[in-house]
Amino acid sequence: MNNRSEVRDFLTTRRARLTPKQVGLPLTGSRRVPGLRRSEVAALAGLSVEYYARLERGQIAGASSGVLEALARALQLDETERAHLFDLARAADGIPTSGRPRRRTATKAAARLSLRWAMEAITDGVAFVRDPQQNLLATNALGRAFYAPLIGDGGRLPNLARFQFLDPAARDFYPDWERFAEMCVGVMRAEAGRDPHDCGLQDLVGELSTRSEDFRRLWADHNVRTHGAGTKRFHHPVVGELTLAYEELAITAEPGLVLLVYTAEPGSPSAERLRLLASWEATAATTTGTAVRDTEGT
Repeated sequence: MNNRSEVRDFLTTRRARLTPKQVGLPLTGSRRVPGLRRSEVAALAGLSVEYYARLERGQIAGASSGVLEALARALQLDETERAHLFDLARAADGIPTSGRPRRRTATKAAARLSLRWAMEAITDGVAFVRDPQQNLLATNALGRAFYAPLIGDGGRLPNLARFQFLDPAARDFYPDWERFAEMCVGVMRAEAGRDPHDCGLQDLVGELSTRSEDFRRLWADHNVRTHGAGTKRFHHPVVGELTLAYEELAITAEPGLVLLVYTAEPGSPSAERLRLLASWEATAATTTGTAVRDTEGT
């Protein structure tokens, strides 16, 4: 991805979303475009108009942390957006993100026995490992049942972004499809800022941009976010609607990979439906195992 264009588009979209009233400036004169003027951002950040204009053209290499902090305050960036700005500046300076080369072994990392044991020990919740390219690398037993609409009969673990934007079934699985889509693109945009040389992510963005108008629209917004924690709704074809809390946990032994856990409030209808889903998965696994043994015995 072109760093200069990424910086330019990020700064211009952040500037366009602010009004003079939001930053405490008087509204003077007519405005041809929405948002603040460059001169207003420069004044708020304590920079010359010429220097800010240069930054907004994408020439961010060499910008000090003080300048970046001033920009973040002037543009009222949240923590994720601030981190993204610093990531873009590091990339412009040619500073690699620590640990990123280890991503090449992501599939092997997800197959590590101790990690699989840890996931399988989570029996009342959905647990899975995801990489920065949105590939679902490994799941626990309940996770395999939960993601059955994505995994299908072949058992191949899916790419969550491709399912989100290219599979019509996603709109049934995710009742709040637009919200999920915005989250997915925001996470991918943040990852692209952290590692602009990630070829796998670049290829995925190119594919989705070509095949999905919704993805192109959301990608052009330049919004970033981290997953963190929250609540999501799903509609599972076996047990119906589920409202689940999620926690995203970094796997420190494998930089770039995260462990996500979905759980239901104890005693809630969703908790009961998760138990039904676990029972369904156990029955299906037993049936499959019996069929395999019967086939081997003939």
